Amino acid sequence: MKKKLLSLVLVGAMSTAMLAGCGNSSAPATDTQAPAADTQAPAADPANDTQAPAADNASAGGNTLSVYAWDPSFNIPALKAAEADYKANVDDTFSLNIIEQSQSSDVEQAITLAGSSGDYSQLPDIVLFQDHWIQKYVSDYPDAWMSVDDAEVDWSDFGAEKLSYSTVNGVHYGFPVDNGTVVMAYRVDILEECGYSIDDMKGISWDDFIKIGEEVYAKTGKYLLSMDGDGNDLIYMMLQAEGGSQFKDGKPYITENAPLVSVCEKIVEMSQKNVCYLANDWSDYTDQTIQGDMVAGVMNGNWIIPTIQNVPENSGKWEITTMPTLNGGEGYASNGGSSLYVTSNCQNPDLAKKFLAYTFGGSSETYDAALRDGGVITCCISAGTSDVYNEGVAYFNDTPIYAQIVEMGSHVNVIEQNDAHYTARTHMAAAIMNAIQGADLMTELKTAEENINFAMGN
Repeated sequence: MKKKLLSLVLVGAMSTAMLAGCGNSSAPATDTQAPAADTQAPAADPANDTQAPAADNASAGGNTLSVYAWDPSFNIPALKAAEADYKANVDDTFSLNIIEQSQSSDVEQAITLAGSSGDYSQLPDIVLFQDHWIQKYVSDYPDAWMSVDDAEVDWSDFGAEKLSYSTVNGVHYGFPVDNGTVVMAYRVDILEECGYSIDDMKGISWDDFIKIGEEVYAKTGKYLLSMDGDGNDLIYMMLQAEGGSQFKDGKPYITENAPLVSVCEKIVEMSQKNVCYLANDWSDYTDQTIQGDMVAGVMNGNWIIPTIQNVPENSGKWEITTMPTLNGGEGYASNGGSSLYVTSNCQNPDLAKKFLAYTFGGSSETYDAALRDGGVITCCISAGTSDVYNEGVAYFNDTPIYAQIVEMGSHVNVIEQNDAHYTARTHMAAAIMNAIQGADLMTELKTAEENINFAMGN
């Protein structure tokens, strides 16, 4: 009974945290909208937006810290959990002033405005920031940030891939928050109908996946995978599972990248054989294919879980495992996520570092409450071993998916990242769609590479 009750609580919490992504409506990572989303850096023109944030948005001072964050159903409950933990166990006079932003780009714009004017006095003590953008903003506005190298944190307790975003030139700038580890989720009832189990899907090759997918579609009319065709994150995730990147030494690495070409070939093949459905847009992907019961499998950052759970009648029919890979073997990737950063305007940096180190640096109390209240899954490996994380989740056939996700996250490959991540996604998605419709794939990839180079100014 205890297991079932906790499972229902977690399902409810995570359902309210639907699509905790970063950016706009093309795809989610830590925002209320879809994760890995923007196709270019958010525009913030001081000439068009001369109003500075209100004075009470600035560093709080004293025993209070101020923080910019977005999403009242996802990462703001995580911050409230951290505040309650710190007050109860460290300092009962502490308080956290959470200044809610409407979306992640509001935080990016605040940094841009401050950096463009050279005046950081209106920034809060701490900001939540998207992983895929932070290195650009540290590079563009180095005076906006404070190193947290001297914080009392066991950095080795976090997955290397997650830390690779917030570590710039060997310096730690951020504290990881939400976990973007990719899950491969399957309708086990449909697999069983076709003669397969979840164990048959673990560690398989993409060729085997395609074979099974063809059987599933022939027997049930359901696709074994789907993705937003415009914001196609399959390429990035599948390639990361191979240990590869779309960039090499800061430049696009497309046509001569053999694993990338193979990944693209598999996506085209899956689409042409009715194994993968590439949706028209984000709403088609989430509302029609996943919640509309068109698919027997979903692969994305674990923030997609609340979307899966929005079909109550399918409770108990889903389970998760690792990704397929090109040659077989368990694949690991991450898609989306954010971390907390101390700004240069922080009036009490020692307090900020101590607060973040105690809570998001490894407190099970913070992370247990963040999971229960908002569906935020820890990036801290040790915190993912708690009783809460090891409880079975009813919707996923009473399996302890949260402990699974944290463990999987520890295996994700560190790959080269680039500020042009979303630009590349746009052009690569177009190449895939054109190839599916009959164009020569290598010609399309060459065009994509040229377009990405042009956009990057190469």
